[in-house]
Amino acid sequence: MKAYFIGGGIGSLAGAAFLIRDAQQAGRDIVIYEAQPLVGGSLDGTLLANGAYSLRGGRMLTTDHYECTWDLLSSIPSLEHPGLSVREETIAFNLENPAHSKARLVDRNRFKVDVSHMGFSARDRLELLRLTEASEETLGNSRITDWLSPKFFESNFWYMWQTTFAFQPWHSAVELKRYLHRFMNEFPRIETLAGVKRTVYNQYDAIVRPLADWLKRQGVQFVRGTRVTDMAIENEDGRLRVRQLVLDRDGRIANVRLEDGDLVFFQNGSMTDASSLGTMTEPPPHLTKKDSQGWALWETIAKERPEFGNPAAFNSSIPDSYWLSFTVTCRDPLFFDRMEAFSGNRAGTGGLVTFKDSNWLMSVVLYHQPHFAGQPKNVQVFWGYALHPDRVGNFVAKPMSDCGGAEILKELCGHLNFDAGVFEDAICVPCRMPYITSMFMPRNLTDRPLPVPNSSVNLAFVSQFVEIPDDVVFTVEYSVRAAQMAVYRLMKIDRPVPPVTRHDKSLAVIFATLEKAFA
Repeated sequence: MKAYFIGGGIGSLAGAAFLIRDAQQAGRDIVIYEAQPLVGGSLDGTLLANGAYSLRGGRMLTTDHYECTWDLLSSIPSLEHPGLSVREETIAFNLENPAHSKARLVDRNRFKVDVSHMGFSARDRLELLRLTEASEETLGNSRITDWLSPKFFESNFWYMWQTTFAFQPWHSAVELKRYLHRFMNEFPRIETLAGVKRTVYNQYDAIVRPLADWLKRQGVQFVRGTRVTDMAIENEDGRLRVRQLVLDRDGRIANVRLEDGDLVFFQNGSMTDASSLGTMTEPPPHLTKKDSQGWALWETIAKERPEFGNPAAFNSSIPDSYWLSFTVTCRDPLFFDRMEAFSGNRAGTGGLVTFKDSNWLMSVVLYHQPHFAGQPKNVQVFWGYALHPDRVGNFVAKPMSDCGGAEILKELCGHLNFDAGVFEDAICVPCRMPYITSMFMPRNLTDRPLPVPNSSVNLAFVSQFVEIPDDVVFTVEYSVRAAQMAVYRLMKIDRPVPPVTRHDKSLAVIFATLEKAFA
C-alpha cells in the first residue's frame, strides 16, 4: 500500500506521522507532493536574501485545547533538547515565559485601555447569548452582523476577540459561535491572554522542522516543485475511488497510477494561497488565485460531486477574506526597549497589542527572542498585522495595501508616538494574503467536505476546509484533527481520536464567563 499526500502543509505532515505511528505504515511508502520549495504550508518562517526575516503569521496554542496537536507532538523529538518531545519542550518554554498582557488595547491617545470589563450593554449580552445558543441549522450561512447590533462592535470584548482570532463582522455567525463555545474558558481571561501558549521559535522552526526531520528519518519521500493538477476518479456503484494522479513537475507532466489499496490525502484550499511579499519601498503585489492555481484542483474534482464541497463559498470575495501582515527585523534594541517599557511586558510575555482607534486596526506582538533558529544575538524580530488594510491610515495618507515597509513603520510610530529613529536600522517586510480568513466566510453545512466523504473509498481531505463538528478553523489543531480522523477511518485504526474538550459544559467555566460578561 502507498499513501500520497497532495500539499506539504501541517495536515499532510501530521497525516503521514499518524500513518507511521498508529497504522505502522512504512515511511518509504508515503509520498508528499509540494509545489513550494519548503514544506509546512502556512506555518512558515524564512530568512530572506537581504538578511530580513519574514513570517506570514504566528499561531497561538493552548494546553487546555489542541488535543490532537499535543498528541502528535508528544511523539516528535525536539531538535535541540535530546530526550524531550516537541510537546515537552513547548510546555517547559511556556512555564519559563508565561503570558500576561498588560497592554492589550491602546487608544488614540496612547492610553492603555482598562480592559478589566468587557463593555457590554444589556442588549449586547442578550444578543450574544442568543447567538451562542442558536443551532447551526438556524444560523445557516448568516453573518455575525445579522445577530449582533452595531454598538456591540465597539465593545472592549469585540476588539480583543476580533484581533485575537482575526474575525471580521461580516464573517460566519456559525464560526463565531463555535469559537465562543470552544474557547469559553478563555473568555474570562481574554484581556491578559493568560491561556495562550507560544512555541520556542516560530512554528516553522519549532513544529515543522522537527516533524519533517522525523518523517525523513522514517523514509517519507518529499517531492517538491510538484503540483497535482488532476485526479482520475472512478465511480463504482456510487463509491468513488482515485485511480490516477496527474502531476506537473516544473512543467513536465507525469501520471501516477494507484493500486486498489493506495490512499490519497488532499489539502483542499489554502488560506495563504497567492500570498506576496513587499519591500521597504514597494507594497506586495496584488495576486489572486489565477496567479497561483492553489484552488484549481479542488474546483476540478468538486464539479458535479457535492460531497467534495463547494470551494466557491470560500474563494469568491478577496475583499472579505484578505489582510496584511508584516515582519520587522531590528538590528538596534531601541524599539524593543521602548515597547517593553511602554507595555510593561517583557518580549514574549505580552501577546498582541492592538491599536483600537487605528484605521487599519493594527496589532503587533513582540516574541521571545530569538524567534528563529540561528538568529544572531544582535537581531530582534517582531510581527504585526492589520484587519483593515484597504483603509487610509491615520499617519500615512494611503491604504496599507499600497504601502511599503517604511510607510508601515511610520504608521506604527504614529500610534505609539515614537520617534522614527527607533527603526533607523530596521527592515519591514509586508505580506499580502488574499485568502487568509477565507475559512471564516459564511457558508452552508455542505460547503465543506467531511475528512473522508461517505462516498469515498480512498480519498481524504485534510485542511482548514473540511467539516469537523465542534472544532474551530484557523488553528493548527483543525488540520491535525482532520488528518488524524482521516487516517484512523481509512486505516480502520482501533484507537479513539482525542475528543474535543468541552469547556463550555463546565459549570466553573460557565459561572466565570457569566461573571466576566457582567463585569
